[in-house]
Amino acid sequence: MKLVCIGDSLTTGYGVFRNECWVQLVSNNLNIEIINKGSNGDTTAGMLSRSYTDVIKNNPSHVIIMGGCNDFMGGRSLNMVTENLSELVKEAIHHNVIPIIGIEPFIDKALAERKWSRAVDYDEINNVISSYRSWIIKFTKDNCINHLDFYHCFDENLKAKNPRELYIDGLHPTALGHKLMADCVTNLLQAMKLSL
Repeated sequence: MKLVCIGDSLTTGYGVFRNECWVQLVSNNLNIEIINKGSNGDTTAGMLSRSYTDVIKNNPSHVIIMGGCNDFMGGRSLNMVTENLSELVKEAIHHNVIPIIGIEPFIDKALAERKWSRAVDYDEINNVISSYRSWIIKFTKDNCINHLDFYHCFDENLKAKNPRELYIDGLHPTALGHKLMADCVTNLLQAMKLSL
């Protein structure tokens, strides 16, 4: 298994040390080659424009594709984002790369307003992120693709933890948040390897 992860700052590991990022943790956990192609601030359109170079040319067996939040923060429509994601998946499959779609966590409004920006309607963005999550779950089921539900992972853990334990600023995960994400990815990849 050789894996490329393409996405935005949640894939890059914004705000944490490189060895705390979920991508590096998964590589350590499973002892597999993983190439991190996260780009801070990227959108699904940006990911689509660089996917051939960053994903296909690296000749991976699998790709984790995760993005969308920056699109919604920038006012782009859900329809545009789902079209871009569909194209990213099609390109991967066309080149015999197995796609896995990551579902980004929701935004913690209170922390984001304090530490990021008060000029954003986080309730509205979270509504769109929730709709996007529902679309991804249906899309992956209809197309027999695996997904990683980081949204659910964070939601479950926040029942027992303070948001500041999981979020740096309401948008980006802490080291603990990245560990939760890594555990989610590790469990799925181990299950996929067992089914081969």
